[in-house]
Amino acid sequence: MCTRYISPEEREMEAFWKVDRRSGRRENWDHLLTVFPLSLASFIRRADGVEYARELAVGQWGLIPPWSKTNVPVTARGTRLSTVNARIEGMEKSPAYKDAWALGKRCIIPAASFDEPNWETGKNVWWRFRRADGAPWGLAGLWRTWTDSDSGEVWDSYTMLTINADGHPLMGRMHKPDPKVAPDKQDKRSVIPLEAYEVDPWLDGTVDEARKLLKLAPVETFDAQPVLPEGTEPGALGREIAAD
Repeated sequence: MCTRYISPEEREMEAFWKVDRRSGRRENWDHLLTVFPLSLASFIRRADGVEYARELAVGQWGLIPPWSKTNVPVTARGTRLSTVNARIEGMEKSPAYKDAWALGKRCIIPAASFDEPNWETGKNVWWRFRRADGAPWGLAGLWRTWTDSDSGEVWDSYTMLTINADGHPLMGRMHKPDPKVAPDKQDKRSVIPLEAYEVDPWLDGTVDEARKLLKLAPVETFDAQPVLPEGTEPGALGREIAAD
């Protein structure tokens, strides 16, 4: 699962995705380049009341479920809950995500790159994933609005959708494998990149139309390489894999 990514500059997001307006600004918010769980960052959603209009919002990475007593997501019993990533296989029944999915609260999470752990050497080596064509990623997500019952403060928050990547020639190599589980049963996870022509169906389409967009990206989409010390010349491993 993805737990850190780099956000593009706001001007790039507005130009690339043809964003019509901004909303959901928060006081004392500064645009972050590197985004971690529970950080505030920009995401793109449909503008209310205007068909095919998009707006740039600011929300917490880590969707706040409706029962949570705090903006830090917790279960109904009050224990910490990780909602940074949501498995698509269970989101339609998950108490945390099912309403956002059913109500069409889908979003695009802009990323210049994202990082994933690779354990093929026996220890964690972070890999960085960019698009091979140089464009920013538009990653599929869900969002919702939560209101603090004590203060009345309104929060937008979002989660990044993931899909099973077992067998994918690149994404299936990420994350620590379980030696007790067969290679095709590891449940390795991948984010879900959306192409530019898929943005309108994702943001404005029906649930059935959106579901058809939930798929793995071809390996040639990726430019992936280990995060190496500064000054080291890396190879474009994603392109090398695609060419094999």
